[in-house]
Amino acid sequence: MKVNEKKVAIVTGSSSGIGFQTALMLARNGYSTYASMRNIDKSKIISEIAKKERLPLQVIQLDVNDDVTVKNAINKIVKDGKRIDVLVNNAGYGLFGALEELSIEEIKAQFETNFFGVVRVTQAVLPTMRNQNGGGTIVNISSVGGQVSVPILSAYNSTKFALEGLSESLSHELGPFGIRVIIIEPGFIKTNIMNSSVLAKSASVENSPYYSFTKKIESYFKSMMDNPESSNPEEVAKVILHAVTSDNPQLRFTVGNDASAIVQAKRKMSELDFINLIKQQLMPESQWLE
Repeated sequence: MKVNEKKVAIVTGSSSGIGFQTALMLARNGYSTYASMRNIDKSKIISEIAKKERLPLQVIQLDVNDDVTVKNAINKIVKDGKRIDVLVNNAGYGLFGALEELSIEEIKAQFETNFFGVVRVTQAVLPTMRNQNGGGTIVNISSVGGQVSVPILSAYNSTKFALEGLSESLSHELGPFGIRVIIIEPGFIKTNIMNSSVLAKSASVENSPYYSFTKKIESYFKSMMDNPESSNPEEVAKVILHAVTSDNPQLRFTVGNDASAIVQAKRKMSELDFINLIKQQLMPESQWLE
């Protein structure tokens, strides 16, 4: 890399939460950072912080579901910075609803953002990373839900399981080109993900056989997000910074005590015992069938 060339990073879904904090974290640590977001109207806060702190950060419009905005954003970044060293695929949302009540359209929309959005942006970035001196790093924001499934989140869990498989395969494909792939698996993080989550249309009907169950799961997730012991998005951003600046990072990083505990429990317990643990925590039949 030439002395006058700064390392360049792009973060998707930077208007709030993990993406917001990660973009700021990278910029504060010297990366020329592009905080991308679908709705540019949500850029006021991060733009004000960047201006106040004189950070090398600029906001760029990018909808991970739209080929044109992805192409335009990546072309601009390469034109300006001549390279892309870090891509953080963060954009995504949750879909609550029992599989029986999810429409195919709702499931496709979930995959379009959480999975194909990652594919779309990664494919756009790879030619630059592959041909530049120094390779690059791709960080995919998965979830502890990419290792452990829970009821009422079958579509969301499916996208994260798919993302884990994609990332693992990519790590083998891209290694020879000096491109590293990292999977971040946060647990319950204090973000506004519940506000951006979608409840299946059929699940909101009170005569649904899953209505009570869905409401209990939704309430449980909200309470965990509000738990004082839950991690903050800044903690995830710190792990991402550590991962991208490490000489030889591991493939997976869990973030949060809850995430580490549940992943370790799945590894150590028998499959039947672990399934029973999930049932005890989330779905005692005497409660949700009331």
